[in-house]
Amino acid sequence: MIIPSLLDTDLYKFTMMQAVLHQHPGAIVQYRFKCRTPGIDLARHLDQISAEIDHLCSLRFAADELDYMRRLRFVKPDFADFLGLFHLDRKYIDLRASTSVPGEIELDITGPWLHTIMFEVPLLAIINEVWFRNTSTPDFAEGERRLRAKTALLRDTPGFGNCRIADYGTRRRYSHDWHAHMLPLLRDALGAQYVGTSNVHFARLYGMTPHGTMAHEYLQAFQALGPRLRDSQVAALESWAREYRGDLGIALSDVVGLDAFLRDFDMYFCKLFDGVRHDSGDPFAWGDRMLAHFKANRADPSSKILVFSDGLNIEKVMRLYDYFRDRCQVAFGVGTHLTNDLGPTPLNIVIKMVRCNGQPVAKLSDSPGKSMCDDPGYLAYLRQVFGLPPAP
Repeated sequence: MIIPSLLDTDLYKFTMMQAVLHQHPGAIVQYRFKCRTPGIDLARHLDQISAEIDHLCSLRFAADELDYMRRLRFVKPDFADFLGLFHLDRKYIDLRASTSVPGEIELDITGPWLHTIMFEVPLLAIINEVWFRNTSTPDFAEGERRLRAKTALLRDTPGFGNCRIADYGTRRRYSHDWHAHMLPLLRDALGAQYVGTSNVHFARLYGMTPHGTMAHEYLQAFQALGPRLRDSQVAALESWAREYRGDLGIALSDVVGLDAFLRDFDMYFCKLFDGVRHDSGDPFAWGDRMLAHFKANRADPSSKILVFSDGLNIEKVMRLYDYFRDRCQVAFGVGTHLTNDLGPTPLNIVIKMVRCNGQPVAKLSDSPGKSMCDDPGYLAYLRQVFGLPPAP
Protein backbone atom coordinates (compact mmCIF):
# COMPACT_ATOMS: atom_id res chain seq x y z
CA MET A 1 0.00 0.00 0.00
CA ILE A 2 1.08 3.58 -0.60
CA ILE A 3 1.24 4.99 2.95
CA PRO A 4 3.32 2.75 5.25
CA SER A 5 3.17 4.86 8.41
CA LEU A 6 1.24 7.71 10.00
CA LEU A 7 4.60 9.49 10.18
CA ASP A 8 4.58 9.62 6.35
CA THR A 9 3.41 13.22 6.38
CA ASP A 10 4.74 16.75 6.88
CA LEU A 11 6.06 17.82 10.27
CA TYR A 12 3.83 20.87 10.40
CA LYS A 13 0.79 18.63 10.67
CA PHE A 14 2.11 17.43 14.03
CA THR A 15 3.14 20.87 15.26
CA MET A 16 -0.29 22.30 14.43
CA MET A 17 -2.03 19.22 15.83
CA GLN A 18 -0.31 19.65 19.18
CA ALA A 19 -1.52 23.26 19.41
CA VAL A 20 -5.04 22.14 18.45
CA LEU A 21 -5.02 19.46 21.17
CA HIS A 22 -4.06 21.99 23.82
CA GLN A 23 -6.12 24.99 22.71
CA HIS A 24 -8.97 24.04 20.36
CA PRO A 25 -9.76 20.33 20.75
CA GLY A 26 -13.46 20.86 20.05
CA ALA A 27 -13.17 22.80 16.77
CA ILE A 28 -15.08 21.25 13.85
CA VAL A 29 -13.66 21.81 10.36
CA GLN A 30 -14.22 20.94 6.73
CA TYR A 31 -11.54 20.37 4.09
CA ARG A 32 -12.13 20.07 0.35
CA PHE A 33 -10.08 18.52 -2.46
CA LYS A 34 -9.49 20.27 -5.77
CA CYS A 35 -7.61 19.19 -8.88
CA ARG A 36 -6.43 22.32 -10.69
CA THR A 37 -5.03 20.35 -13.64
CA PRO A 38 -7.68 20.21 -16.37
CA GLY A 39 -8.75 17.01 -18.11
CA ILE A 40 -7.65 14.58 -15.36
CA ASP A 41 -9.96 11.57 -15.01
CA LEU A 42 -9.54 10.49 -11.41
CA ALA A 43 -13.01 8.99 -11.15
CA ARG A 44 -11.98 5.83 -13.00
CA HIS A 45 -9.49 5.15 -10.19
CA LEU A 46 -11.95 5.77 -7.37
CA ASP A 47 -11.94 2.19 -6.11
CA GLN A 48 -8.14 2.14 -5.82
CA ILE A 49 -8.11 5.49 -4.03
CA SER A 50 -10.80 4.26 -1.66
CA ALA A 51 -8.89 1.06 -0.85
CA GLU A 52 -5.78 3.07 -0.05
CA ILE A 53 -7.80 5.29 2.28
CA ASP A 54 -9.12 2.20 4.06
CA HIS A 55 -5.53 1.08 4.60
CA LEU A 56 -4.52 4.55 5.83
CA CYS A 57 -7.31 4.41 8.41
CA SER A 58 -6.03 1.05 9.69
CA LEU A 59 -2.61 2.44 10.65
CA ARG A 60 -1.47 3.17 14.20
CA PHE A 61 1.72 4.69 15.55
CA ALA A 62 4.27 2.01 16.45
CA ALA A 63 6.17 2.15 19.72
CA ASP A 64 9.46 3.11 18.04
CA GLU A 65 7.69 5.87 16.10
CA LEU A 66 6.28 7.30 19.33
CA ASP A 67 9.73 7.13 20.90
CA TYR A 68 11.06 9.16 17.97
CA MET A 69 8.33 11.78 18.39
CA ARG A 70 9.06 12.07 22.11
CA ARG A 71 12.68 12.89 21.33
CA LEU A 72 11.73 15.96 19.27
CA ARG A 73 12.39 18.93 21.54
CA PHE A 74 9.04 20.65 20.88
CA VAL A 75 6.78 17.59 21.33
CA LYS A 76 5.13 17.61 24.75
CA PRO A 77 4.61 14.35 26.66
CA ASP A 78 0.81 14.49 26.64
CA PHE A 79 0.77 14.96 22.87
CA ALA A 80 2.99 11.92 22.35
CA ASP A 81 0.65 9.95 24.62
CA PHE A 82 -2.32 11.16 22.56
CA LEU A 83 -0.64 9.96 19.36
CA GLY A 84 -0.40 6.53 20.97
CA LEU A 85 -4.23 6.44 20.97
CA PHE A 86 -4.73 8.18 17.62
CA HIS A 87 -5.98 6.77 14.34
CA LEU A 88 -7.65 8.26 11.27
CA ASP A 89 -11.36 7.45 10.97
CA ARG A 90 -12.94 6.81 7.57
CA LYS A 91 -16.29 8.17 8.76
CA TYR A 92 -14.96 11.71 8.36
CA ILE A 93 -14.36 11.27 4.60
CA ASP A 94 -16.94 11.71 1.85
CA LEU A 95 -15.45 10.47 -1.45
CA ARG A 96 -17.48 10.19 -4.65
CA ALA A 97 -17.40 10.72 -8.38
CA SER A 98 -18.55 14.16 -9.46
CA THR A 99 -22.09 14.27 -10.81
CA SER A 100 -21.48 17.56 -12.62
CA VAL A 101 -18.01 17.19 -14.19
CA PRO A 102 -17.22 13.83 -15.84
CA GLY A 103 -13.97 12.31 -14.58
CA GLU A 104 -13.60 14.54 -11.54
CA ILE A 105 -13.88 13.35 -7.96
CA GLU A 106 -15.37 15.13 -4.98
CA LEU A 107 -13.61 14.67 -1.66
CA ASP A 108 -14.65 16.35 1.56
CA ILE A 109 -13.27 15.79 5.06
CA THR A 110 -15.54 16.96 7.86
CA GLY A 111 -15.10 16.42 11.60
CA PRO A 112 -13.11 17.51 14.64
CA TRP A 113 -10.00 19.41 13.62
CA LEU A 114 -7.97 17.30 16.04
CA HIS A 115 -9.05 14.09 14.30
CA THR A 116 -9.00 15.25 10.66
CA ILE A 117 -5.85 17.41 10.47
CA MET A 118 -3.71 14.40 9.53
CA PHE A 119 -5.70 13.45 6.42
CA GLU A 120 -4.48 16.09 3.94
CA VAL A 121 -0.91 15.09 3.09
CA PRO A 122 -1.34 11.29 2.86
CA LEU A 123 -4.56 11.68 0.84
CA LEU A 124 -2.79 13.89 -1.69
CA ALA A 125 0.11 11.43 -1.85
CA ILE A 126 -2.37 8.58 -2.41
CA ILE A 127 -4.22 10.35 -5.22
CA ASN A 128 -0.95 11.29 -6.91
CA GLU A 129 0.49 7.80 -6.77
CA VAL A 130 -2.70 6.06 -7.87
CA TRP A 131 -2.84 8.41 -10.85
CA PHE A 132 0.76 7.89 -11.90
CA ARG A 133 0.80 4.12 -11.41
CA ASN A 134 -2.18 3.89 -13.78
CA THR A 135 -1.03 6.41 -16.39
CA SER A 136 2.76 6.07 -16.61
CA THR A 137 5.70 3.74 -16.16
CA PRO A 138 8.30 5.00 -13.69
CA ASP A 139 11.66 5.83 -15.24
CA PHE A 140 13.86 5.97 -12.17
CA ALA A 141 16.98 6.19 -14.32
CA GLU A 142 15.67 9.39 -15.88
CA GLY A 143 14.71 10.69 -12.45
CA GLU A 144 18.21 10.01 -11.17
CA ARG A 145 19.75 11.72 -14.20
CA ARG A 146 17.67 14.83 -13.61
CA LEU A 147 18.39 14.78 -9.88
CA ARG A 148 22.14 14.52 -10.51
CA ALA A 149 21.99 17.51 -12.84
CA LYS A 150 20.16 19.61 -10.23
CA THR A 151 22.47 18.71 -7.39
CA ALA A 152 25.56 19.28 -9.54
CA LEU A 153 24.33 22.76 -10.47
CA LEU A 154 23.86 23.74 -6.83
CA ARG A 155 26.95 21.96 -5.53
CA ASP A 156 29.45 22.92 -8.21
CA THR A 157 28.55 26.54 -8.94
CA PRO A 158 31.09 28.81 -7.21
CA GLY A 159 29.68 30.97 -4.44
CA PHE A 160 26.74 28.74 -3.49
CA GLY A 161 28.38 26.52 -0.90
CA ASN A 162 26.19 27.98 1.86
CA CYS A 163 22.97 27.73 -0.14
CA ARG A 164 20.93 25.01 1.56
CA ILE A 165 17.69 23.28 0.62
CA ALA A 166 15.18 20.96 2.28
CA ASP A 167 12.72 18.49 0.74
CA TYR A 168 9.09 19.66 0.94
CA GLY A 169 7.72 17.26 -1.66
CA THR A 170 5.60 14.61 0.09
CA ARG A 171 2.15 15.64 -1.08
CA ARG A 172 2.92 15.76 -4.80
CA ARG A 173 5.60 13.08 -5.04
CA TYR A 174 5.60 10.60 -7.91
CA SER A 175 5.49 7.67 -5.51
CA HIS A 176 6.52 6.60 -2.04
CA ASP A 177 9.23 4.35 -3.48
CA TRP A 178 10.76 7.16 -5.53
CA HIS A 179 10.67 9.49 -2.53
CA ALA A 180 12.43 6.84 -0.44
CA HIS A 181 15.03 6.30 -3.17
CA MET A 182 15.83 9.89 -4.06
CA LEU A 183 16.27 11.37 -0.56
CA PRO A 184 19.54 9.52 0.22
CA LEU A 185 20.77 10.41 -3.26
CA LEU A 186 19.97 14.04 -2.59
CA ARG A 187 21.71 13.97 0.79
CA ASP A 188 24.80 12.22 -0.52
CA ALA A 189 25.13 14.52 -3.52
CA LEU A 190 24.72 17.79 -1.60
CA GLY A 191 26.27 17.05 1.78
CA ALA A 192 25.81 20.05 4.08
CA GLN A 193 23.78 21.85 1.42
CA TYR A 194 20.94 19.39 2.11
CA VAL A 195 19.45 20.18 5.53
CA GLY A 196 16.53 17.75 5.85
CA THR A 197 12.97 16.94 4.89
CA SER A 198 9.45 17.90 5.88
CA ASN A 199 8.57 14.17 5.89
CA VAL A 200 8.75 12.80 9.44
CA HIS A 201 8.80 9.14 8.34
CA PHE A 202 11.90 9.56 6.19
CA ALA A 203 13.53 11.91 8.69
CA ARG A 204 13.32 9.09 11.23
CA LEU A 205 14.44 6.33 8.87
CA TYR A 206 17.40 8.23 7.42
CA GLY A 207 18.50 10.28 10.43
CA MET A 208 17.57 13.55 8.72
CA THR A 209 16.31 16.74 10.36
CA PRO A 210 12.51 17.18 10.09
CA HIS A 211 11.39 20.69 9.04
CA GLY A 212 8.10 22.53 9.44
CA THR A 213 6.10 24.94 11.59
CA MET A 214 2.60 26.05 10.46
CA ALA A 215 0.38 25.89 7.38
CA HIS A 216 -2.32 28.21 6.06
CA GLU A 217 -5.07 26.24 7.77
CA TYR A 218 -3.81 27.29 11.20
CA LEU A 219 -4.36 30.98 10.53
CA GLN A 220 -7.50 30.31 8.48
CA ALA A 221 -9.18 28.50 11.37
CA PHE A 222 -8.81 31.56 13.58
CA GLN A 223 -11.10 33.45 11.19
CA ALA A 224 -13.85 31.42 12.88
CA LEU A 225 -12.26 30.80 16.30
CA GLY A 226 -12.15 34.49 17.12
CA PRO A 227 -12.08 36.79 18.84
CA ARG A 228 -12.77 39.08 15.84
CA LEU A 229 -12.17 38.41 12.17
CA ARG A 230 -9.96 41.49 11.94
CA ASP A 231 -7.83 40.14 14.78
CA SER A 232 -7.66 36.55 13.51
CA GLN A 233 -4.02 36.69 12.37
CA VAL A 234 -2.88 38.23 15.64
CA ALA A 235 -4.86 35.62 17.59
CA ALA A 236 -3.30 32.77 15.58
CA LEU A 237 0.25 34.06 16.04
CA GLU A 238 -0.29 34.64 19.76
CA SER A 239 -1.74 31.14 20.06
CA TRP A 240 1.39 29.76 18.38
CA ALA A 241 3.62 31.74 20.75
CA ARG A 242 1.73 30.36 23.76
CA GLU A 243 2.26 26.82 22.53
CA TYR A 244 5.91 27.01 21.53
CA ARG A 245 7.30 29.93 23.56
CA GLY A 246 9.59 31.14 20.78
CA ASP A 247 10.44 27.75 19.28
CA LEU A 248 9.33 26.88 15.72
CA GLY A 249 9.42 30.59 15.01
CA ILE A 250 8.62 30.85 11.30
CA ALA A 251 5.37 32.71 10.54
CA LEU A 252 3.33 32.31 7.36
CA SER A 253 2.72 35.63 5.64
CA ASP A 254 0.12 35.24 2.89
CA VAL A 255 -3.13 33.96 4.41
CA VAL A 256 -4.87 37.28 3.77
CA GLY A 257 -2.13 38.85 1.67
CA LEU A 258 1.13 40.56 2.55
CA ASP A 259 -0.33 44.04 3.14
CA ALA A 260 -2.65 42.75 5.86
CA PHE A 261 0.07 40.55 7.34
CA LEU A 262 2.50 43.46 7.72
CA ARG A 263 -0.15 45.50 9.54
CA ASP A 264 -0.59 42.68 12.06
CA PHE A 265 3.05 41.57 12.32
CA ASP A 266 4.06 44.33 14.71
CA MET A 267 7.27 44.96 16.65
CA TYR A 268 6.43 42.25 19.18
CA PHE A 269 6.07 39.59 16.49
CA CYS A 270 9.07 40.92 14.53
CA LYS A 271 11.26 40.37 17.57
CA LEU A 272 9.60 37.16 18.75
CA PHE A 273 9.59 35.17 15.50
CA ASP A 274 12.79 33.95 13.86
CA GLY A 275 11.50 34.67 10.38
CA VAL A 276 8.70 34.29 7.85
CA ARG A 277 7.78 31.92 5.02
CA HIS A 278 6.89 32.95 1.47
CA ASP A 279 4.27 30.90 -0.39
CA SER A 280 2.72 33.20 -3.00
CA GLY A 281 3.39 36.35 -4.99
CA ASP A 282 6.69 37.73 -6.28
CA PRO A 283 9.33 36.35 -3.88
CA PHE A 284 11.85 39.09 -4.59
CA ALA A 285 9.40 41.92 -3.90
CA TRP A 286 8.09 40.02 -0.87
CA GLY A 287 11.56 39.62 0.59
CA ASP A 288 12.41 43.28 0.07
CA ARG A 289 9.26 44.32 1.90
CA MET A 290 9.78 41.87 4.74
CA LEU A 291 13.35 43.02 5.37
CA ALA A 292 12.28 46.67 5.31
CA HIS A 293 9.49 45.80 7.76
CA PHE A 294 11.91 44.11 10.16
CA LYS A 295 14.20 47.12 10.02
CA ALA A 296 11.34 49.55 10.60
CA ASN A 297 10.37 47.55 13.69
CA ARG A 298 13.90 47.57 15.13
CA ALA A 299 14.58 43.92 14.39
CA ASP A 300 17.94 43.29 12.74
CA PRO A 301 17.16 41.89 9.24
CA SER A 302 20.47 40.03 9.14
CA SER A 303 19.34 37.93 12.11
CA LYS A 304 16.04 36.93 10.48
CA ILE A 305 15.25 33.98 8.21
CA LEU A 306 13.32 34.22 4.95
CA VAL A 307 11.98 30.78 4.01
CA PHE A 308 10.97 30.34 0.36
CA SER A 309 8.69 27.44 -0.58
CA ASP A 310 6.49 28.47 -3.52
CA GLY A 311 6.99 26.27 -6.60
CA LEU A 312 10.77 26.38 -6.44
CA ASN A 313 13.28 24.77 -8.75
CA ILE A 314 17.06 24.84 -8.27
CA GLU A 315 17.59 27.72 -10.67
CA LYS A 316 15.08 29.89 -8.80
CA VAL A 317 16.61 28.89 -5.48
CA MET A 318 19.97 30.11 -6.69
CA ARG A 319 18.58 33.42 -7.97
CA LEU A 320 16.87 34.07 -4.64
CA TYR A 321 19.94 33.09 -2.66
CA ASP A 322 22.13 35.39 -4.74
CA TYR A 323 19.69 38.28 -4.22
CA PHE A 324 19.25 37.94 -0.45
CA ARG A 325 22.43 36.22 0.77
CA ASP A 326 24.17 39.28 2.21
CA ARG A 327 21.05 40.80 3.75
CA CYS A 328 19.51 38.03 5.89
CA GLN A 329 19.46 34.29 6.43
CA VAL A 330 17.68 32.36 3.67
CA ALA A 331 16.21 28.87 3.56
CA PHE A 332 14.49 26.94 0.78
CA GLY A 333 11.89 24.18 0.74
CA VAL A 334 11.78 22.50 -2.67
CA GLY A 335 8.90 20.17 -3.40
CA THR A 336 7.56 18.81 -6.67
CA HIS A 337 10.71 19.74 -8.61
CA LEU A 338 12.60 17.18 -6.52
CA THR A 339 10.05 14.45 -5.78
CA ASN A 340 8.08 14.34 -9.05
CA ASP A 341 10.42 14.98 -11.96
CA LEU A 342 10.69 11.70 -13.83
CA GLY A 343 9.05 12.79 -17.09
CA PRO A 344 5.25 12.79 -16.59
CA THR A 345 3.66 16.15 -15.81
CA PRO A 346 2.87 16.48 -12.08
CA LEU A 347 -0.71 17.03 -10.98
CA ASN A 348 -1.71 20.31 -9.37
CA ILE A 349 -3.93 19.03 -6.56
CA VAL A 350 -4.72 20.55 -3.16
CA ILE A 351 -6.82 19.95 -0.07
CA LYS A 352 -7.77 23.15 1.75
CA MET A 353 -9.77 24.02 4.83
CA VAL A 354 -13.02 25.72 3.76
CA ARG A 355 -15.00 25.85 7.02
CA CYS A 356 -14.40 25.97 10.75
CA ASN A 357 -17.16 25.70 13.36
CA GLY A 358 -19.76 26.06 10.62
CA GLN A 359 -18.35 29.31 9.25
CA PRO A 360 -16.50 29.78 5.94
CA VAL A 361 -12.76 30.42 6.09
CA ALA A 362 -10.45 31.36 3.26
CA LYS A 363 -6.97 32.21 2.09
CA LEU A 364 -6.53 35.41 0.07
CA SER A 365 -3.35 34.43 -1.70
CA ASP A 366 -0.87 36.87 -3.22
CA SER A 367 -0.91 34.66 -6.34
CA PRO A 368 -4.01 34.51 -8.57
CA GLY A 369 -5.71 31.11 -8.57
CA LYS A 370 -4.39 29.87 -5.22
CA SER A 371 -7.37 31.03 -3.16
CA MET A 372 -10.06 28.46 -2.37
CA CYS A 373 -13.45 29.26 -0.83
CA ASP A 374 -17.01 28.22 -1.68
CA ASP A 375 -18.61 31.45 -0.41
CA PRO A 376 -18.06 34.56 -2.59
CA GLY A 377 -19.89 36.71 -0.05
CA TYR A 378 -17.45 35.73 2.66
CA LEU A 379 -14.47 36.42 0.38
CA ALA A 380 -15.79 39.92 -0.27
CA TYR A 381 -16.38 40.46 3.46
CA LEU A 382 -12.89 39.19 4.30
CA ARG A 383 -11.40 41.68 1.88
CA GLN A 384 -13.48 44.49 3.34
CA VAL A 385 -12.54 43.66 6.94
CA PHE A 386 -8.81 43.58 6.15
CA GLY A 387 -8.98 46.72 4.02
CA LEU A 388 -8.10 44.98 0.77
CA PRO A 389 -9.34 46.05 -2.68
CA PRO A 390 -12.19 44.07 -4.22
CA ALA A 391 -11.24 41.03 -6.29
CA PRO A 392 -10.67 41.89 -9.99
